[in-house]
Amino acid sequence: MTIAYFDCFSGISGDMTLGALVDAGADRAVLDAAVEAMRLGGEVTLEVRRESRGHTAGTRVLVGVEDRVERTVPALRAVVEESDAPEVVKARALDAINRLARVEAQIHGVPESDLHLHELGGADTLVDVVGAFWLLHSLDVERVYASALPMSRPGPATLRILEGTAITLLAEDRGRELVTPTGAAILATVATAAAFERPAMSLRRAGYGIGTDESPGNALAVWIGDEVAAEAGATLIETNLDDMAPNLIAALVEDLMAAGALDVTVVPALMKKGRPGHVVTVMSAPEMVAALSEYLLRHSTTLGVRLTRTDRVLAARRIVEVQTPYGLVRVKVKELGGRAVDVAPEYEDCRRISRERGLDLREVMLVVTMAARSELELA
Repeated sequence: MTIAYFDCFSGISGDMTLGALVDAGADRAVLDAAVEAMRLGGEVTLEVRRESRGHTAGTRVLVGVEDRVERTVPALRAVVEESDAPEVVKARALDAINRLARVEAQIHGVPESDLHLHELGGADTLVDVVGAFWLLHSLDVERVYASALPMSRPGPATLRILEGTAITLLAEDRGRELVTPTGAAILATVATAAAFERPAMSLRRAGYGIGTDESPGNALAVWIGDEVAAEAGATLIETNLDDMAPNLIAALVEDLMAAGALDVTVVPALMKKGRPGHVVTVMSAPEMVAALSEYLLRHSTTLGVRLTRTDRVLAARRIVEVQTPYGLVRVKVKELGGRAVDVAPEYEDCRRISRERGLDLREVMLVVTMAARSELELA
């Protein structure tokens, strides 16, 4: 799954979003297509150029409006609805416009049908929201994540747009507005309530969108990559043993795995009083911590265990059978972003084949690996 992470270390605005997505690899022609699709060619101009803010370089998108046309909210919706943009883009753009209209109507006490979004631009707001969602669509982004937002002197519209979202607001004072209503509306529309966090991902491209203010570092970063399966909530159960026979420790490891441990490792160590010993570490799912801790206390010589909460990042994996010169053999396939990236022959299958045919185990595993990589079209 292709995902995008918005790192809003200096806030977010509509034009910064456009610049960051173009800088991350989206085609600038998408922005031209958005203007044409909404029939705004005689009203809007676009300029895309490289700029720097201090040590941060990126892409600046300037949306200019000539012969400004004041539109009511229904007129803005009509421009999007009657455009030639993809349906998913239109749906998201209408959602963002509705959010902007709703809060502006509340703030100014004017019915949405009579409301002019002149404070937000109108045509340039249309380009910002339609362009942002179209660029995401062109990058095949299926899920959007975002960092916490630095809230330095936020306007009332921005705060109201963020009401009810799960995003974290960071209190900062940099002397200027960092999050614009349009930027807030884009995130509130496209990022789900559970997505305001940094995801586990493999990174393909990172882009920086340069903001209007010339303060050093005034940019928005967008990371584009593949989501990596993550499983949180594991606990490490650990203890030191210096008075237990090695053969009994080996049996203990087998029994702990059979009892539901995710993994068990044993590391030699020098204990107090200079005694040689072992550190036993058991990785447990949250619901198994009590049972595995009790098992370790009952079936080893330890008098206590240490518990450490930890997170894991896991690659997806599946077992497949591949055709080899030895017949069908099971192979474990590792996947990232829905694509196979590596294979590992099942040891027990290869061990059986080596015994039955009198072959070296290393040769069997190599032949099976090559057959699997060929069948799965891995380089």
